[in-house]
This record gives sequence, C-alpha cells and structure tokens, in this order.
Amino acid sequence: MSGVTSLGELERAVMNVLWETDRDMTAREVQDQLADRDLATTTVLTVLGRLERKQLVHRIRDGRAHHYRPVASREDHVAELMSDALDDASDRGAALARFLGTMSDEERSRLRDLLG
Repeated sequence: MSGVTSLGELERAVMNVLWETDRDMTAREVQDQLADRDLATTTVLTVLGRLERKQLVHRIRDGRAHHYRPVASREDHVAELMSDALDDASDRGAALARFLGTMSDEERSRLRDLLG
C-alpha cells in the first residue's frame, strides 16, 4: 500500500487501546491495558515510537513523562487504508464490486443512504 502504512499485530493492539480512550495515555497506561500480554514497558515504548514515526500517534511531553494520542480516529485510518487499497487496484470498479459483494444487506443499505 502506498500512503498508509499497515500495522503489525502489536502495533494494532496499541492503537486499539489509544482509540478506545478519550484521553492521552502514558506508555505505562497502555501497558496496563495490555496486561494480558505481559509486555515490558520498553516494548510498549518501542511500539509507540514506531507508531510516532509512522505518524499515527502524537507524543506530548508532560514533565518527565510522555503522553500519546492517535493522530486520527480509527474510522479515518480505515478509510485511508481502503482508499490506498483502491489506488493499488488496476481496475477500481472491479475492486469496488468485489468489496460490495462482501457487504451485508444492512451495510449496502447504509452505503446507499450515504451516497444519497
């Protein structure tokens, strides 16, 4: 994909934690939310650093601590991934048709409403 970098499994887990909260979080708070994974704080910091380099999170300095927040919503990120996938298709119409074929009747109805 061209514009939006795909996420690894751990990056996706960290992003999900950040997307599911309405406040900035420290690496320790992210780590606590992922307690079932038994991750070291340094591992979480490494992942957050990668996400910052990919321009998916903002890092905010607060005294000695850093807080992190997503640059965009989960929905914005998914929309960019979908757009990039379409850009990579040699036949956008065929790709859209196949995508529509995977949608439920309710999702197709919602799409029709959105299109007017």
